[in-house]
Amino acid sequence: MTSPATRKRIIVAITGATGSILAVKTLLALRRLNVETHLIISKWAAETLKHETDYLPAQLKGLADFSHSVHDMAAPIASGSFRCDGMIIVPCSMKTLAAVSMGFGDDLIARTADVMLKERRRLVLVARETPLSEIHLRNMLELTRAGAVIFPPVPAWYIKPATLDDLLDQSVGRLLDLFDLDTQDFSRWNGWEKK
Repeated sequence: MTSPATRKRIIVAITGATGSILAVKTLLALRRLNVETHLIISKWAAETLKHETDYLPAQLKGLADFSHSVHDMAAPIASGSFRCDGMIIVPCSMKTLAAVSMGFGDDLIARTADVMLKERRRLVLVARETPLSEIHLRNMLELTRAGAVIFPPVPAWYIKPATLDDLLDQSVGRLLDLFDLDTQDFSRWNGWEKK
C-alpha cells in the first residue's frame, strides 16, 4: 500500500483485557517510527488503562494521529475504502476476539477488524487470557484460517530480561515486526552464545 515516501498507516484498538501497558508501548513505538495511527479505545479499555497504568485515555489519544469513538460506525476506518497497512488489537479480550471471529461488528473495533479480514489486510490480535478454553482456541483457529495473526505476548526469556520494560519492548518489537517495522528496542536471537 505504501511507497517509500508514504507513511505507514496502522489502526490500533484497545479492549478491556489486562495488559494495557502493551497498548501504550505500541503507540509510543509507532509514534517514534513515524507511523500514522488511528486509535479506538473501548469503554472497558479506558477503565483498565486507568487501573493498570499512570496514563489517562486522553493522554493515549494524544499519542495517536487520529482517535475514533468505539461507537462511531461511520468513521472512515469502518470502510474497506480506507487504505491502511493493517490493524492491531492490543490487548485483545476474548469478547472482542469472539466478536471478530463471528463477524459480529457491533462496535467500531469489531467492524474495523472485519474490514481488515475482508480486504485481506494484516490483522493482529494480541490475545490476553490464560488458561484458554476450547471456545477461545476455536475462535483463534477460525481467525487464523481467515487470515488474522494471533499474537499472545509471550515473554522471550533468552533476552535475560532485567526489567518489565525489557519484556514489554521485546513483545512490542516482535509485534511490529509483523508490519515490517523495526523498533531496535530488543535483542534478537543469534544462536547459542559461544564460550
